[in-house]
Amino acid sequence: MNKFLLTATSFVFALSASAQQGTALTAKDYEHAESMMSYNTEPFIDHGSLRPNWLAGDSFWYRTLTPQGSEFILVNSAKGTKAPAFDQQKLAASLSAATGEKYEASMLPFQFFTYSADGKSIIFSAADKQWKCDLSSYQVTADSGEAGSKEPAMGRRRGGRGNEIISPDGKLAAFIKDYNLWVRDVKSNAQTQLTTDGIKDFGYATDNAGWKSGDGPIMLWSPDSKKIATFKQDQRNVSDMYLVTTNVGKPTLKAWKYPLPGDKEIATIQRVIINVDAPKVIVLQIPADPHRATLSDDIASSGTFDDVDWNEAGTKLAFVSTSRDHKQEKVRIADAATGAVQEVFEETVPTQYESGWGSINWKYLAKTNEIIWFSERDNWGHLYLYDASTGKLKNQITKGDWVVTRLLKVDEKKRELYFIADGRQAENPYFSQLCKIGFDGKHFAVLTPEAGNHNVTLSPSNTYFIDSYSKPDVPPVTVLRNMDGKLLSTLEKTDVSRLAATGWKPVTTFSVKAHDGKTDIYGLMFTPTNLDPNKKYPVIDYIYPGPQGGSVGSWSFAASRGDNQALAELGFVVVEIEGTSNPLRSKSYHDMSYGNMAENTLPDQVTGIQQLAQKYSYMDISRVGIWGHSGGGFATACAMFRFPDFFKVGISESGNHENRNYEDDWGERYNGLVANSNYDAQANQNYAKNLKGKLMLAHGMLDNNVPPYNTLLVVEALEKANKDYDLVIFPNSAHGYGAYSPYMMRRRWDYFVKNLLGIDAPKEYQLKSKPDPRNGR
Repeated sequence: MNKFLLTATSFVFALSASAQQGTALTAKDYEHAESMMSYNTEPFIDHGSLRPNWLAGDSFWYRTLTPQGSEFILVNSAKGTKAPAFDQQKLAASLSAATGEKYEASMLPFQFFTYSADGKSIIFSAADKQWKCDLSSYQVTADSGEAGSKEPAMGRRRGGRGNEIISPDGKLAAFIKDYNLWVRDVKSNAQTQLTTDGIKDFGYATDNAGWKSGDGPIMLWSPDSKKIATFKQDQRNVSDMYLVTTNVGKPTLKAWKYPLPGDKEIATIQRVIINVDAPKVIVLQIPADPHRATLSDDIASSGTFDDVDWNEAGTKLAFVSTSRDHKQEKVRIADAATGAVQEVFEETVPTQYESGWGSINWKYLAKTNEIIWFSERDNWGHLYLYDASTGKLKNQITKGDWVVTRLLKVDEKKRELYFIADGRQAENPYFSQLCKIGFDGKHFAVLTPEAGNHNVTLSPSNTYFIDSYSKPDVPPVTVLRNMDGKLLSTLEKTDVSRLAATGWKPVTTFSVKAHDGKTDIYGLMFTPTNLDPNKKYPVIDYIYPGPQGGSVGSWSFAASRGDNQALAELGFVVVEIEGTSNPLRSKSYHDMSYGNMAENTLPDQVTGIQQLAQKYSYMDISRVGIWGHSGGGFATACAMFRFPDFFKVGISESGNHENRNYEDDWGERYNGLVANSNYDAQANQNYAKNLKGKLMLAHGMLDNNVPPYNTLLVVEALEKANKDYDLVIFPNSAHGYGAYSPYMMRRRWDYFVKNLLGIDAPKEYQLKSKPDPRNGR
């Protein structure tokens, strides 16, 4: 440890000396910066985040990392007790004898195990084999059979192959073949064709959101496993997008359906219900809906068919139809036998409708013929109770200047709701808490009262929950509670003392005013660990403007957030500012730049950095850089073109610079239909002539999310304006750069060091990620 500390200190000294001399940074400086990447900080964190592996009766086991290696812990939820899951010393000795390799108790060569069917043994993989350990004798033997499990069936996709979806009873697996829907008998493997008229671009349950696609079906089984709710997707007249590979010889053309804002034809879905036992397709008696969902621009973003909800008997299907511009939502209920559709109620908004964040927050309660509905009609995201027979509002359930983000549990018997709420802590409106309330809006209670951001995992039976709470600068505490919020057990307290001993320090949280001078906005700041308050440091603004997300992302603790701290170690102050027009606040806050996405929270970024510089004199705002990826790439180029006297250096990665060249739903949701919004005034290429500083553009040439022509339009405009720029392309990479991500990161470091810090970078430094040694061999 002392040797490491001495080495780390020498890195800091070298960095400080070279930066002050204004000559060059060395490979040692970069190596020190790289020590702040997650793959170098995580090995020094003990008892951090845990992943529960649920067993029968809501017991569970988890693995926790220690300074020596790891421990496996078994928790009895009902008793609130925890104990070693097994004797690691005995297992290590037996496994060493069986394999001929030496294993330490704290460094077992596996991270996961499962129980045998009788619960008396555990099965795990080691030394390229599967092993069974008898928990009474600790005899380890090779295991050739399939591992059993005490894990309950719910939530698991049992017996499936690849792109199949298993029925609730586990007997059938649904899949797509030749644009039609089929089922396979899991036991006999016999296949049955359910539909026959599916064709290319007009098939059943097909998955294509333009920017995302897959081979698995988008559908929802009825609870009795006898019906399937899905659709027939019509893309026949939708325009194509094209990409080509880079290779020796002729390139391969990649073509797929990818509608754009303003296109006359977009993908539509004709909703259907399919009887499985005696195959029959019942077409719902409504016109085809636009390929839209209430949650996002992907109709399967929740992991299944969005906005559909069966009753328990499988006789009725509630669903929501979303208009092309997301301004109108129609709540409907279909008769599964006839396809007749009841219009229940609708909600129309002037901008765009949200159904929540992270999950869809409406629920069909067939037993009482009610619907839980989410709305921002009073300027805050809240829950409402509707009569499903009449479509009349019964009452508002939640109320106040805060938002419901995710509806987690509906207890129909007790008529109680459990949900995640943001905005109830004065310290930070983005901190989440688990709450409950009655259907009638009474008996509201906060179940996770500790300050900070709470991440909650419910047990399979929804009887208990695991709560991990933390702040960006405060490590997590993980506890077990019952659904009344009673503390049953403190599971782990994250220890970062070993990490702090290396010189690491937590981020600085802050609050400043938005560009309107009155709205509070929040962010994080990263400074060099050897900060000299008498020096002046250039500023780098990491940006992701949304409007469906923000720069900070999670407000929970993280030892490393991308390469922000690494960049700070090279001699910068790095900031992340969560600007206005992003979600998780009020509706009016989110809508501040509706119809003008080119605002990109940039006025907030500028004024926020200016306010920070008034407080922290070591920030040099005559040298401000900015970078971002995807929406952040769009915002970065926009910043360089629209605020050229403030932002001096920018790195724009994979930006959607021209939203008429990006998939239809995203722009039409947050910007409005092309006929009603000035897309031309928001296109970055039209402002490229304003560039004064240094700009690097980067893009993957096989980017099927944001096609590379977005960046090439900016390139062409810069050349027409006789502007210098830098360009990095990844010939066969998609939206992320995959194996080339470390290369892009190193180029990013070099660009800021040379152009913002004003000194030379080490030539072609090689970033060297490595796994946590505690995760086995």
